[in-house]
Amino acid sequence: MTDRFPLMTDPSPRRSGRSGGRAARKAARAAPLSDEMRPVRAGMSGGQYKPLDDAGVQRIHQAALQLLEEVGLADAPPSGVEILTGAGAVLGEDGRLRFGRALVEDMVRKAAKGITLPARDPRHDLQLGSTRVHYGTAGAAVSMVDAEGRNFRDSTVQDLHDAARIANRLDNIHFLQRPIVCRDIADNLEMDLNTIYAACSGTTKHVGTSISDPAFVPEALQMLHMIAGGEDAWRARPFVSNSVCFVVPPMRFASEACEVMEACVRGGMPVLLLSAGMAGATAPSTIAGAITQAVAECLAGIVYVNAIAPGHPAIFGTWPFGLDLRTGAMTVGSGEQALLTAGCAQMHAFYGIPGGATAGASDAKLPDMQAGWEQMCSAVMAGLSGLNMVYEAAGMHASLLGFCHESLILGDDIIGQAMRCVRGIEVDDETLAVEQIREVCLGGTGHYLGTGQTLARMQADHFYPCLGDRSSPKEWDETGKPDLVAKAVARKQAILAEPNAARFDPLLDRALRQRFRIHLPS
Repeated sequence: MTDRFPLMTDPSPRRSGRSGGRAARKAARAAPLSDEMRPVRAGMSGGQYKPLDDAGVQRIHQAALQLLEEVGLADAPPSGVEILTGAGAVLGEDGRLRFGRALVEDMVRKAAKGITLPARDPRHDLQLGSTRVHYGTAGAAVSMVDAEGRNFRDSTVQDLHDAARIANRLDNIHFLQRPIVCRDIADNLEMDLNTIYAACSGTTKHVGTSISDPAFVPEALQMLHMIAGGEDAWRARPFVSNSVCFVVPPMRFASEACEVMEACVRGGMPVLLLSAGMAGATAPSTIAGAITQAVAECLAGIVYVNAIAPGHPAIFGTWPFGLDLRTGAMTVGSGEQALLTAGCAQMHAFYGIPGGATAGASDAKLPDMQAGWEQMCSAVMAGLSGLNMVYEAAGMHASLLGFCHESLILGDDIIGQAMRCVRGIEVDDETLAVEQIREVCLGGTGHYLGTGQTLARMQADHFYPCLGDRSSPKEWDETGKPDLVAKAVARKQAILAEPNAARFDPLLDRALRQRFRIHLPS
Protein backbone atom coordinates (compact mmCIF):
# COMPACT_ATOMS: atom_id res chain seq x y z
CA MET A 1 0.00 0.00 0.00
CA THR A 2 2.84 2.44 0.75
CA ASP A 3 4.32 1.88 -2.72
CA ARG A 4 1.04 2.75 -4.40
CA PHE A 5 0.19 5.69 -2.15
CA PRO A 6 3.43 7.46 -1.15
CA LEU A 7 1.52 10.40 0.34
CA MET A 8 0.31 8.06 3.09
CA THR A 9 3.80 7.18 4.40
CA ASP A 10 4.21 10.17 6.72
CA PRO A 11 4.99 9.63 10.42
CA SER A 12 2.15 8.89 12.79
CA PRO A 13 1.59 12.44 14.17
CA ARG A 14 0.97 13.79 10.68
CA ARG A 15 -1.38 10.91 9.90
CA SER A 16 -3.33 11.81 13.00
CA GLY A 17 -3.60 15.43 11.86
CA ARG A 18 -4.76 14.34 8.45
CA SER A 19 -7.32 12.07 10.06
CA GLY A 20 -8.75 15.08 11.88
CA GLY A 21 -8.94 16.94 8.59
CA ARG A 22 -10.67 13.97 7.02
CA ALA A 23 -13.17 13.91 9.86
CA ALA A 24 -13.81 17.62 9.39
CA ARG A 25 -14.35 17.13 5.68
CA LYS A 26 -16.76 14.28 6.36
CA ALA A 27 -18.67 16.50 8.79
CA ALA A 28 -18.78 19.28 6.22
CA ARG A 29 -20.11 16.90 3.59
CA ALA A 30 -22.79 15.69 6.00
CA ALA A 31 -24.12 19.24 6.43
CA PRO A 32 -26.91 20.31 4.05
CA LEU A 33 -25.66 22.16 0.99
CA SER A 34 -27.20 25.31 -0.39
CA ASP A 35 -28.94 24.84 -3.73
CA GLU A 36 -26.20 26.66 -5.64
CA MET A 37 -23.51 24.42 -4.11
CA ARG A 38 -25.19 21.09 -4.80
CA PRO A 39 -23.44 19.08 -7.53
CA VAL A 40 -26.80 17.68 -8.71
CA ARG A 41 -30.32 19.05 -8.52
CA ALA A 42 -33.78 18.58 -9.99
CA GLY A 43 -34.27 19.70 -13.57
CA MET A 44 -30.72 19.27 -14.85
CA SER A 45 -30.63 18.85 -18.63
CA GLY A 46 -29.95 15.48 -20.23
CA GLY A 47 -30.34 14.53 -23.85
CA GLN A 48 -26.75 13.44 -24.49
CA TYR A 49 -27.76 9.82 -25.16
CA LYS A 50 -29.86 9.10 -28.26
CA PRO A 51 -30.43 5.43 -29.11
CA LEU A 52 -32.52 6.47 -32.12
CA ASP A 53 -30.99 8.35 -35.04
CA ASP A 54 -33.00 11.13 -36.71
CA ALA A 55 -34.28 8.79 -39.37
CA GLY A 56 -35.48 6.34 -36.71
CA VAL A 57 -37.37 9.08 -34.86
CA GLN A 58 -39.05 10.14 -38.10
CA ARG A 59 -40.02 6.57 -39.00
CA ILE A 60 -41.60 5.99 -35.59
CA HIS A 61 -43.50 9.28 -35.90
CA GLN A 62 -44.80 8.42 -39.37
CA ALA A 63 -45.75 4.89 -38.30
CA ALA A 64 -47.65 6.23 -35.29
CA LEU A 65 -49.59 8.64 -37.52
CA GLN A 66 -50.35 5.77 -39.89
CA LEU A 67 -51.70 3.65 -37.03
CA LEU A 68 -53.94 6.46 -35.80
CA GLU A 69 -55.27 7.11 -39.29
CA GLU A 70 -55.76 3.50 -40.40
CA VAL A 71 -56.28 1.45 -37.22
CA GLY A 72 -57.50 3.99 -34.68
CA LEU A 73 -58.63 3.20 -31.14
CA ALA A 74 -61.68 1.27 -29.97
CA ASP A 75 -63.92 1.45 -26.88
CA ALA A 76 -64.08 5.19 -26.22
CA PRO A 77 -66.87 6.12 -23.78
CA PRO A 78 -69.85 8.00 -25.24
CA SER A 79 -68.51 11.25 -23.80
CA GLY A 80 -65.14 10.57 -25.45
CA VAL A 81 -66.76 9.84 -28.80
CA GLU A 82 -68.56 13.17 -28.60
CA ILE A 83 -65.41 15.06 -27.61
CA LEU A 84 -63.17 13.45 -30.20
CA THR A 85 -65.56 13.50 -33.15
CA GLY A 86 -66.29 17.11 -32.31
CA ALA A 87 -62.56 17.77 -32.68
CA GLY A 88 -62.40 16.01 -36.05
CA ALA A 89 -61.83 12.31 -35.34
CA VAL A 90 -63.90 9.88 -37.40
CA LEU A 91 -66.01 7.10 -35.85
CA GLY A 92 -66.00 4.06 -38.11
CA GLU A 93 -68.70 1.44 -38.50
CA ASP A 94 -66.44 -0.88 -36.53
CA GLY A 95 -66.66 1.45 -33.53
CA ARG A 96 -63.06 2.61 -33.80
CA LEU A 97 -62.11 6.26 -33.70
CA ARG A 98 -59.57 7.27 -36.33
CA PHE A 99 -57.41 10.36 -36.27
CA GLY A 100 -56.26 12.15 -39.40
CA ARG A 101 -52.72 13.44 -39.54
CA ALA A 102 -53.80 17.07 -39.70
CA LEU A 103 -55.88 16.64 -36.52
CA VAL A 104 -52.99 15.05 -34.61
CA GLU A 105 -50.50 17.67 -35.76
CA ASP A 106 -52.89 20.49 -34.83
CA MET A 107 -53.42 19.11 -31.32
CA VAL A 108 -49.68 18.62 -30.82
CA ARG A 109 -49.26 22.31 -31.64
CA LYS A 110 -51.93 23.20 -29.05
CA ALA A 111 -50.50 20.94 -26.36
CA ALA A 112 -48.68 22.46 -23.40
CA LYS A 113 -44.95 22.48 -24.12
CA GLY A 114 -43.65 23.85 -20.85
CA ILE A 115 -45.39 22.59 -17.72
CA THR A 116 -44.93 23.49 -14.08
CA LEU A 117 -45.99 20.78 -11.68
CA PRO A 118 -46.49 22.70 -8.44
CA ALA A 119 -45.71 21.34 -5.00
CA ARG A 120 -47.18 22.29 -1.64
CA ASP A 121 -43.80 23.92 -1.03
CA PRO A 122 -42.88 26.06 -4.06
CA ARG A 123 -39.20 25.15 -3.58
CA HIS A 124 -40.09 21.71 -4.95
CA ASP A 125 -41.99 22.88 -8.06
CA LEU A 126 -41.00 20.87 -11.14
CA GLN A 127 -40.30 22.73 -14.37
CA LEU A 128 -40.93 20.24 -17.18
CA GLY A 129 -39.98 20.57 -20.80
CA SER A 130 -36.92 20.44 -23.04
CA THR A 131 -34.61 17.75 -21.58
CA ARG A 132 -34.92 18.67 -17.88
CA VAL A 133 -34.74 15.52 -15.77
CA HIS A 134 -36.64 14.67 -12.57
CA TYR A 135 -36.69 11.38 -10.67
CA GLY A 136 -39.46 10.09 -8.43
CA THR A 137 -41.52 7.14 -7.29
CA ALA A 138 -44.55 5.51 -8.91
CA GLY A 139 -46.27 2.17 -9.28
CA ALA A 140 -49.02 0.22 -7.63
CA ALA A 141 -47.10 -2.42 -5.70
CA VAL A 142 -49.31 -4.70 -3.65
CA SER A 143 -46.57 -5.77 -1.25
CA MET A 144 -43.91 -4.29 0.97
CA VAL A 145 -40.43 -5.77 0.90
CA ASP A 146 -39.15 -6.46 4.42
CA ALA A 147 -35.44 -6.01 3.80
CA GLU A 148 -34.45 -7.31 7.25
CA GLY A 149 -36.78 -10.31 7.33
CA ARG A 150 -36.28 -11.04 3.62
CA ASN A 151 -39.97 -11.51 2.93
CA PHE A 152 -43.04 -9.76 1.53
CA ARG A 153 -46.25 -8.57 3.22
CA ASP A 154 -49.36 -6.64 2.19
CA SER A 155 -48.86 -2.89 1.78
CA THR A 156 -50.84 -0.48 3.97
CA VAL A 157 -51.78 3.19 4.13
CA GLN A 158 -49.21 3.63 6.91
CA ASP A 159 -46.54 2.29 4.55
CA LEU A 160 -47.56 4.87 1.96
CA HIS A 161 -47.43 7.70 4.49
CA ASP A 162 -44.01 6.52 5.67
CA ALA A 163 -42.79 6.41 2.06
CA ALA A 164 -43.96 10.01 1.60
CA ARG A 165 -42.16 11.12 4.76
CA ILE A 166 -38.96 9.38 3.67
CA ALA A 167 -39.17 10.84 0.15
CA ASN A 168 -39.64 14.28 1.66
CA ARG A 169 -36.18 13.98 3.23
CA LEU A 170 -34.34 12.63 0.18
CA ASP A 171 -32.67 15.26 -2.00
CA ASN A 172 -32.73 13.23 -5.20
CA ILE A 173 -36.35 12.09 -5.03
CA HIS A 174 -38.00 15.03 -6.73
CA PHE A 175 -41.65 13.94 -6.58
CA LEU A 176 -43.80 11.26 -4.99
CA GLN A 177 -46.22 9.35 -7.16
CA ARG A 178 -48.13 6.69 -5.27
CA PRO A 179 -45.83 3.63 -5.20
CA ILE A 180 -48.13 1.19 -3.38
CA VAL A 181 -51.77 0.22 -2.99
CA CYS A 182 -53.33 0.60 0.47
CA ARG A 183 -54.47 -2.99 0.80
CA ASP A 184 -55.80 -2.47 4.32
CA ILE A 185 -58.61 -0.24 2.97
CA ALA A 186 -61.31 -2.32 1.25
CA ASP A 187 -63.57 0.49 0.02
CA ASN A 188 -62.22 1.91 -3.25
CA LEU A 189 -63.39 5.49 -2.62
CA GLU A 190 -61.85 5.49 0.85
CA MET A 191 -58.64 4.03 -0.57
CA ASP A 192 -58.38 6.76 -3.21
CA LEU A 193 -59.04 9.54 -0.69
CA ASN A 194 -56.69 8.09 1.90
CA THR A 195 -54.00 7.74 -0.76
CA ILE A 196 -54.19 11.48 -1.37
CA TYR A 197 -54.26 12.24 2.36
CA ALA A 198 -51.38 9.91 3.24
CA ALA A 199 -49.16 11.21 0.46
CA CYS A 200 -49.92 14.93 0.85
CA SER A 201 -49.59 14.85 4.64
CA GLY A 202 -46.19 13.15 4.30
CA THR A 203 -44.43 15.31 1.71
CA THR A 204 -44.47 18.87 0.45
CA LYS A 205 -43.19 17.70 -2.96
CA HIS A 206 -45.46 17.21 -5.97
CA VAL A 207 -47.70 14.16 -5.55
CA GLY A 208 -49.10 11.83 -8.18
CA THR A 209 -52.10 9.65 -7.47
CA SER A 210 -54.64 7.55 -9.36
CA ILE A 211 -58.40 7.88 -9.04
CA SER A 212 -60.16 4.65 -9.85
CA ASP A 213 -63.72 5.76 -10.65
CA PRO A 214 -65.11 8.91 -12.30
CA ALA A 215 -67.67 9.18 -9.51
CA PHE A 216 -64.80 9.61 -7.02
CA VAL A 217 -63.26 12.66 -8.71
CA PRO A 218 -65.56 15.27 -7.07
CA GLU A 219 -64.73 13.93 -3.61
CA ALA A 220 -61.02 13.91 -4.39
CA LEU A 221 -61.19 17.47 -5.69
CA GLN A 222 -63.06 18.60 -2.58
CA MET A 223 -60.26 17.18 -0.42
CA LEU A 224 -57.65 18.92 -2.56
CA HIS A 225 -59.55 22.21 -2.40
CA MET A 226 -59.57 21.96 1.39
CA ILE A 227 -55.83 21.25 1.52
CA ALA A 228 -55.08 24.08 -0.93
CA GLY A 229 -57.28 26.60 0.85
CA GLY A 230 -60.05 26.81 -1.73
CA GLU A 231 -60.80 25.92 -5.35
CA ASP A 232 -59.13 29.04 -6.75
CA ALA A 233 -55.95 28.30 -4.79
CA TRP A 234 -56.03 24.71 -6.04
CA ARG A 235 -56.46 25.71 -9.68
CA ALA A 236 -53.62 28.21 -9.37
CA ARG A 237 -51.24 25.59 -7.95
CA PRO A 238 -52.47 22.00 -8.51
CA PHE A 239 -49.94 20.12 -6.37
CA VAL A 240 -51.38 16.67 -7.20
CA SER A 241 -51.52 15.12 -10.67
CA ASN A 242 -53.56 12.11 -11.75
CA SER A 243 -51.99 9.10 -13.42
CA VAL A 244 -54.57 7.70 -15.80
CA CYS A 245 -54.22 4.47 -17.77
CA PHE A 246 -56.56 5.86 -20.44
CA VAL A 247 -55.72 3.07 -22.89
CA VAL A 248 -55.75 -0.70 -22.71
CA PRO A 249 -53.06 -1.73 -25.18
CA PRO A 250 -53.20 -2.54 -27.98
CA MET A 251 -55.04 0.51 -29.31
CA ARG A 252 -58.16 0.54 -27.15
CA PHE A 253 -59.44 3.22 -24.82
CA ALA A 254 -60.12 2.29 -21.20
CA SER A 255 -63.63 3.68 -21.04
CA GLU A 256 -63.95 4.33 -17.30
CA ALA A 257 -60.41 5.69 -17.02
CA CYS A 258 -61.17 8.10 -19.88
CA GLU A 259 -64.12 9.43 -17.89
CA VAL A 260 -61.81 9.93 -14.89
CA MET A 261 -59.42 11.82 -17.17
CA GLU A 262 -62.19 14.06 -18.48
CA ALA A 263 -63.26 14.95 -14.93
CA CYS A 264 -59.68 15.61 -13.82
CA VAL A 265 -59.00 17.91 -16.77
CA ARG A 266 -62.16 19.88 -16.05
CA GLY A 267 -61.16 20.00 -12.39
CA GLY A 268 -57.81 21.60 -13.17
CA MET A 269 -55.70 18.56 -12.29
CA PRO A 270 -52.60 17.79 -14.40
CA VAL A 271 -52.75 14.33 -15.97
CA LEU A 272 -50.22 11.67 -16.87
CA LEU A 273 -51.44 9.99 -20.07
CA LEU A 274 -50.21 6.49 -19.36
CA SER A 275 -49.78 3.80 -22.01
CA ALA A 276 -48.25 0.69 -20.43
CA GLY A 277 -48.04 -1.98 -23.10
CA MET A 278 -46.06 -5.16 -22.51
CA ALA A 279 -43.62 -5.86 -25.33
CA GLY A 280 -44.45 -9.30 -26.72
CA ALA A 281 -47.90 -9.45 -25.10
CA THR A 282 -49.93 -6.25 -25.43
CA ALA A 283 -47.35 -4.45 -27.58
CA PRO A 284 -45.03 -5.64 -30.36
CA SER A 285 -42.02 -7.57 -29.10
CA THR A 286 -39.53 -5.33 -30.90
CA ILE A 287 -38.28 -2.21 -29.13
CA ALA A 288 -39.15 0.02 -32.08
CA GLY A 289 -42.61 -1.50 -32.41
CA ALA A 290 -43.42 -1.15 -28.72
CA ILE A 291 -42.34 2.50 -28.79
CA THR A 292 -44.39 3.14 -31.94
CA GLN A 293 -47.59 1.76 -30.43
CA ALA A 294 -47.09 3.69 -27.18
CA VAL A 295 -46.48 6.90 -29.14
CA ALA A 296 -49.63 6.36 -31.21
CA GLU A 297 -51.73 5.73 -28.10
CA CYS A 298 -50.36 8.77 -26.27
CA LEU A 299 -50.86 10.99 -29.31
CA ALA A 300 -54.53 9.95 -29.16
CA GLY A 301 -54.47 11.06 -25.52
CA ILE A 302 -53.00 14.41 -26.49
CA VAL A 303 -55.86 14.90 -28.97
CA TYR A 304 -58.38 13.89 -26.28
CA VAL A 305 -57.08 16.27 -23.59
CA ASN A 306 -56.61 19.26 -25.88
CA ALA A 307 -60.05 18.76 -27.38
CA ILE A 308 -61.41 19.30 -23.83
CA ALA A 309 -59.04 22.09 -22.73
CA PRO A 310 -56.35 23.30 -25.14
CA GLY A 311 -52.99 23.60 -23.41
CA HIS A 312 -54.03 21.65 -20.30
CA PRO A 313 -50.96 20.21 -18.52
CA ALA A 314 -50.62 16.64 -19.77
CA ILE A 315 -47.55 14.41 -19.57
CA PHE A 316 -46.81 12.15 -22.54
CA GLY A 317 -46.65 8.89 -20.60
CA THR A 318 -45.20 6.26 -22.91
CA TRP A 319 -44.42 3.38 -20.54
CA PRO A 320 -43.79 0.26 -22.64
CA PHE A 321 -42.45 -2.56 -20.49
CA GLY A 322 -40.13 -5.40 -21.32
CA LEU A 323 -41.15 -9.04 -21.11
CA ASP A 324 -39.13 -12.23 -20.61
CA LEU A 325 -40.58 -14.33 -23.41
CA ARG A 326 -39.29 -17.51 -21.77
CA THR A 327 -41.31 -17.07 -18.57
CA GLY A 328 -43.85 -14.30 -19.18
CA ALA A 329 -42.33 -12.20 -16.40
CA MET A 330 -41.84 -8.45 -16.70
CA THR A 331 -38.24 -7.32 -17.14
CA VAL A 332 -38.22 -3.81 -15.70
CA GLY A 333 -34.56 -4.20 -14.77
CA SER A 334 -33.33 -5.22 -18.23
CA GLY A 335 -31.21 -3.44 -20.80
CA GLU A 336 -34.17 -3.67 -23.16
CA GLN A 337 -36.28 -1.72 -20.66
CA ALA A 338 -33.59 0.95 -20.48
CA LEU A 339 -33.64 1.23 -24.29
CA LEU A 340 -37.44 1.38 -24.41
CA THR A 341 -37.42 4.26 -21.95
CA ALA A 342 -34.57 6.17 -23.61
CA GLY A 343 -36.21 5.82 -27.02
CA CYS A 344 -39.48 7.14 -25.62
CA ALA A 345 -37.65 10.16 -24.19
CA GLN A 346 -36.41 10.99 -27.68
CA MET A 347 -39.95 10.90 -29.01
CA HIS A 348 -41.13 13.24 -26.23
CA ALA A 349 -38.39 15.68 -27.23
CA PHE A 350 -39.37 15.34 -30.91
CA TYR A 351 -42.92 16.47 -30.14
CA GLY A 352 -41.75 19.04 -27.61
CA ILE A 353 -44.28 17.72 -25.09
CA PRO A 354 -43.16 16.96 -21.52
CA GLY A 355 -42.96 13.22 -21.09
CA GLY A 356 -42.47 10.47 -18.58
CA ALA A 357 -41.51 6.82 -18.58
CA THR A 358 -40.26 4.18 -16.20
CA ALA A 359 -36.67 3.58 -15.09
CA GLY A 360 -34.89 2.58 -11.91
CA ALA A 361 -37.06 -0.40 -10.97
CA SER A 362 -35.74 -3.91 -10.44
CA ASP A 363 -36.81 -7.49 -10.95
CA ALA A 364 -34.77 -8.49 -7.89
CA LYS A 365 -36.79 -9.36 -4.80
CA LEU A 366 -34.47 -7.60 -2.35
CA PRO A 367 -32.08 -4.61 -2.36
CA ASP A 368 -29.12 -6.75 -3.41
CA MET A 369 -26.45 -6.68 -6.14
CA GLN A 370 -28.94 -7.57 -8.88
CA ALA A 371 -31.15 -4.68 -7.79
CA GLY A 372 -28.16 -2.33 -7.84
CA TRP A 373 -27.06 -3.08 -11.39
CA GLU A 374 -30.61 -3.09 -12.75
CA GLN A 375 -31.59 0.17 -11.05
CA MET A 376 -28.44 2.02 -12.08
CA CYS A 377 -28.55 0.86 -15.72
CA SER A 378 -31.96 2.26 -16.55
CA ALA A 379 -31.70 5.26 -14.20
CA VAL A 380 -28.55 6.50 -15.92
CA MET A 381 -29.88 5.90 -19.44
CA ALA A 382 -33.16 7.64 -18.65
CA GLY A 383 -31.34 10.66 -17.31
CA LEU A 384 -28.87 10.84 -20.17
CA SER A 385 -31.76 10.61 -22.65
CA GLY A 386 -33.32 13.74 -21.11
CA LEU A 387 -36.50 12.11 -19.81
CA ASN A 388 -38.51 14.78 -18.00
CA MET A 389 -40.21 12.52 -15.45
CA VAL A 390 -38.45 9.30 -14.46
CA TYR A 391 -41.15 7.27 -12.72
CA GLU A 392 -40.61 4.21 -10.47
CA ALA A 393 -37.03 5.41 -10.03
CA ALA A 394 -36.51 4.14 -6.48
CA GLY A 395 -37.87 1.47 -4.19
CA MET A 396 -39.53 -0.85 -6.72
CA HIS A 397 -38.78 -4.59 -6.69
CA ALA A 398 -40.10 -7.92 -7.96
CA SER A 399 -41.12 -6.52 -11.36
CA LEU A 400 -43.23 -3.79 -9.67
CA LEU A 401 -44.99 -6.13 -7.23
CA GLY A 402 -43.00 -5.00 -4.19
CA PHE A 403 -41.92 -1.66 -2.72
CA CYS A 404 -39.13 -1.24 -0.17
CA HIS A 405 -38.51 1.75 2.12
CA GLU A 406 -34.84 0.85 2.49
CA SER A 407 -34.46 0.61 -1.28
CA LEU A 408 -36.08 4.03 -1.62
CA ILE A 409 -33.33 5.40 0.62
CA LEU A 410 -30.58 3.55 -1.25
CA GLY A 411 -32.11 4.71 -4.52
CA ASP A 412 -31.44 8.29 -3.48
CA ASP A 413 -27.70 7.52 -3.73
CA ILE A 414 -28.16 5.76 -7.08
CA ILE A 415 -30.09 8.69 -8.53
CA GLY A 416 -27.47 11.12 -7.24
CA GLN A 417 -24.81 9.24 -9.20
CA ALA A 418 -27.09 9.09 -12.25
CA MET A 419 -27.70 12.84 -12.07
CA ARG A 420 -23.97 13.45 -11.86
CA CYS A 421 -23.67 11.59 -15.17
CA VAL A 422 -26.48 13.75 -16.58
CA ARG A 423 -24.63 16.90 -15.56
CA GLY A 424 -21.70 15.89 -17.73
CA ILE A 425 -18.31 17.59 -18.00
CA GLU A 426 -17.91 21.36 -17.89
CA VAL A 427 -14.96 22.70 -19.87
CA ASP A 428 -13.78 26.26 -19.17
CA ASP A 429 -10.63 28.01 -18.03
CA GLU A 430 -11.18 27.07 -14.41
CA THR A 431 -11.97 23.39 -15.01
CA LEU A 432 -9.10 22.95 -17.48
CA ALA A 433 -6.88 23.95 -14.53
CA VAL A 434 -3.80 24.91 -16.59
CA GLU A 435 -2.61 27.46 -14.02
CA GLN A 436 -3.26 25.06 -11.16
CA ILE A 437 -1.20 22.36 -12.89
CA ARG A 438 1.60 24.88 -13.50
CA GLU A 439 1.61 25.98 -9.84
CA VAL A 440 1.64 22.43 -8.46
CA CYS A 441 4.32 21.13 -10.83
CA LEU A 442 6.70 24.12 -10.87
CA GLY A 443 7.92 24.46 -7.30
CA GLY A 444 4.70 23.35 -5.67
CA THR A 445 3.81 20.34 -3.53
CA GLY A 446 3.59 17.94 -6.44
CA HIS A 447 0.00 17.04 -5.59
CA TYR A 448 -3.41 18.69 -5.52
CA LEU A 449 -4.57 17.58 -2.07
CA GLY A 450 -5.42 20.61 -0.01
CA THR A 451 -4.99 23.22 -2.76
CA GLY A 452 -7.44 26.09 -2.77
CA GLN A 453 -8.99 25.03 -6.04
CA THR A 454 -9.50 21.44 -4.90
CA LEU A 455 -11.09 22.48 -1.63
CA ALA A 456 -13.19 25.17 -3.30
CA ARG A 457 -14.74 22.76 -5.79
CA MET A 458 -14.94 19.54 -3.77
CA GLN A 459 -18.60 20.06 -2.89
CA ALA A 460 -19.79 21.58 -6.16
CA ASP A 461 -18.08 19.05 -8.46
CA HIS A 462 -18.48 15.76 -6.61
CA PHE A 463 -21.53 13.81 -5.52
CA TYR A 464 -20.90 12.10 -2.19
CA PRO A 465 -23.18 9.14 -1.44
CA CYS A 466 -25.06 9.25 1.83
CA LEU A 467 -24.86 5.51 2.56
CA GLY A 468 -22.40 4.16 0.00
CA ASP A 469 -19.20 3.00 1.72
CA ARG A 470 -15.88 4.33 0.42
CA SER A 471 -13.80 3.55 3.49
CA SER A 472 -10.69 1.39 3.42
CA PRO A 473 -11.00 -2.27 4.43
CA LYS A 474 -9.22 -1.38 7.69
CA GLU A 475 -11.65 1.44 8.50
CA TRP A 476 -14.57 -0.76 7.47
CA ASP A 477 -13.38 -3.46 9.84
CA GLU A 478 -12.79 -1.01 12.70
CA THR A 479 -16.32 0.40 12.38
CA GLY A 480 -17.93 -3.02 12.71
CA LYS A 481 -18.18 -3.95 9.02
CA PRO A 482 -21.36 -1.92 8.43
CA ASP A 483 -23.93 -3.51 6.14
CA LEU A 484 -25.55 -1.31 3.49
CA VAL A 485 -29.10 -2.49 4.14
CA ALA A 486 -28.63 -2.14 7.89
CA LYS A 487 -27.51 1.44 7.34
CA ALA A 488 -30.64 2.09 5.26
CA VAL A 489 -32.80 0.59 8.01
CA ALA A 490 -31.17 2.89 10.55
CA ARG A 491 -31.74 5.94 8.35
CA LYS A 492 -35.37 4.99 7.80
CA GLN A 493 -35.90 4.71 11.54
CA ALA A 494 -34.18 8.06 12.12
CA ILE A 495 -36.33 9.83 9.50
CA LEU A 496 -39.57 8.39 10.84
CA ALA A 497 -38.58 9.31 14.39
CA GLU A 498 -38.33 12.98 13.41
CA PRO A 499 -41.34 15.32 13.58
CA ASN A 500 -43.30 15.20 10.32
CA ALA A 501 -42.29 18.37 8.48
CA ALA A 502 -45.15 18.01 5.96
CA ARG A 503 -47.97 17.47 8.43
CA PHE A 504 -51.15 19.48 7.96
CA ASP A 505 -52.14 22.36 10.20
CA PRO A 506 -54.15 20.88 13.11
CA LEU A 507 -57.29 22.84 12.18
CA LEU A 508 -57.09 21.62 8.57
CA ASP A 509 -56.42 18.07 9.69
CA ARG A 510 -59.43 18.15 12.00
CA ALA A 511 -61.64 19.45 9.19
CA LEU A 512 -60.41 16.75 6.80
CA ARG A 513 -61.09 14.05 9.37
CA GLN A 514 -64.58 15.38 10.00
CA ARG A 515 -65.38 15.43 6.28
CA PHE A 516 -63.66 12.18 5.19
CA ARG A 517 -62.97 8.85 6.83
CA ILE A 518 -59.20 8.99 7.34
CA HIS A 519 -57.58 5.68 8.28
CA LEU A 520 -54.23 7.02 9.48
CA PRO A 521 -54.14 7.72 13.21
CA SER A 522 -54.10 11.41 14.06
